[in-house]
Amino acid sequence: MDLLLHQILSGLATGGIYASVALALVMIYQATHLVNFAQGEMAMFATYLAWALLQAGVPYWGAFAITVASAFVLGVALERIVIRPVENSPILAVVIVFIALLVIFNSLAGWIFTYTIKPFPSPFPAQPLFGNSYVSSHELGSMAITLVVLLLLFVFFRFTPLGLAMRAAAQNPVSSRLVGIRVGWMLALGWGLAAAIGAIAGMMVAPTVFLEPNMMGGVLLYAFAGALLGGIDSPGGAVLGGFIVGVLENVVGAYVGTELKLTVALIVIVAVLVVRPSGMFGKVHVVRV
Repeated sequence: MDLLLHQILSGLATGGIYASVALALVMIYQATHLVNFAQGEMAMFATYLAWALLQAGVPYWGAFAITVASAFVLGVALERIVIRPVENSPILAVVIVFIALLVIFNSLAGWIFTYTIKPFPSPFPAQPLFGNSYVSSHELGSMAITLVVLLLLFVFFRFTPLGLAMRAAAQNPVSSRLVGIRVGWMLALGWGLAAAIGAIAGMMVAPTVFLEPNMMGGVLLYAFAGALLGGIDSPGGAVLGGFIVGVLENVVGAYVGTELKLTVALIVIVAVLVVRPSGMFGKVHVVRV
């Protein structure tokens, strides 16, 4: 029983990271109706920036804030410079651009920082918090940071004029333009927010998986499974799906074997696409023919 409780709590901690990346995927999907395959590599590159700042003597939370702000600017710049010129191109062309960005960020990170595995510090103490023996202080802290970020995003999109404008631009660009919303810039801000969320997820997962150019590959796969499970066009569903996938991954790894942990994400992806492609909370689109 103790083992199961430990795996569930640890799964919730890693699931929070998957939920963050899944939310970033959904934000870009709502704007482009395509999955950003470079989301993980963007987060990894931002984490390397945080590592470089830490090596330069910048305090952790100062490096954290600079990295999140830099990732936001990078996301906006990518949408303006790379994505916007091809937004009306065939789907295959946009997918190729996403894959190219993945390879570019991965290669740049290896070229600049080398492919040597590097330790990334945790801002939380080594001793378990509150005397518990089920979850580490880093897992508990990363879960708290994830929940705070998700809460701030909910408040932003639900109660602020800019957040409502971004939601409108993603869901109905034509009507948004008619009421004076600058749809192009709203989509660029969405890219910036997605990149910032990915950077936070990267810094939270790096102390666990260590820092190297391919560290976000598995995380992106789990996040994609969570986004599909909850609904690729449902931000709340993607968050819930990320937590569910995190718990499933840990429980399967503990009771079946770590060799099948990555298979969990693939099984979830295939099962959702076969049984309910829209996910648990996604919209079912019906076309009259």
